[in-house]
Amino acid sequence: MSRVQAVDHLVITVSDFTASNAFYSAFFDFLGFKVMDEFEGAKGWSNGSTRFWIYAADDEGIKHPYRLGDIGFHHYAFSLNDRKDVDELQTFLIQNHVRVVDPADEYYPDYYAVFFLDPDGLKLEGMHYG
Repeated sequence: MSRVQAVDHLVITVSDFTASNAFYSAFFDFLGFKVMDEFEGAKGWSNGSTRFWIYAADDEGIKHPYRLGDIGFHHYAFSLNDRKDVDELQTFLIQNHVRVVDPADEYYPDYYAVFFLDPDGLKLEGMHYG
């Protein structure tokens, strides 16, 4: 039986490609990701093991904005090296006027995280176990 080794990539559709490109470019630059590829209406970043893509929504997709609680994507967590990295991410987010919905804190025993929203309201997380 085949076994999954890892999640290879995540692709999200965005309502405003220009705004999301600016957000994710700054975010991934902060995290040390590099651009893998870019073409009209799409861009992908990688850190060598995690790949993340954004694609522009089509005309029909733009009519249905994302709402947390609908069926589909809830949030995506980026595993960071330590609690200091989570705190540094939160500082970056605040300095860049990103909406932090749950500030850096220990949400479960040995689980330290910050939760924030992208331009479409998709919930993202920077977290560390331990």
